[in-house]
Amino acid sequence: MSDTSLLARWKSWAPYFLSILRIVAAFLFAQFGSAKLLAFPAAVMPGGGTAPLNSLPGFGGALELVGGVLLLVGLFTRPVAFLLSGEMAVAYFMGHAGKGFWPVLNGGTPAVLFSFVWLYFSAAGPGPWSIDALRRR
Repeated sequence: MSDTSLLARWKSWAPYFLSILRIVAAFLFAQFGSAKLLAFPAAVMPGGGTAPLNSLPGFGGALELVGGVLLLVGLFTRPVAFLLSGEMAVAYFMGHAGKGFWPVLNGGTPAVLFSFVWLYFSAAGPGPWSIDALRRR
């Protein structure tokens, strides 16, 4: 097998890796919302409770949980990813940037990464393993 054909075969997997990245990132993202709203898999709110829906953490948690599930299954991927990218940018600047410049020091690394990952999916789409792809058929 030549290097060219090996590279071509590897490149042919790119759409599937896109779907895998979306699924894994969305699963991780939804956990942030479920932790805020359901105290599952861990209670992260002060006092160990849950965030009320009419609070900023509750609203963010609802976006994270519902949006994470939608992205996990690949439904309405582009608009949901765009919305969540903005949510994560706002979360970073409201909750982390004031604590210092470096995200690793201000606790904002997940917000920055999720913001750019969701921005990418808003442009790239969900990949072939998604409800959106099934709806296009």
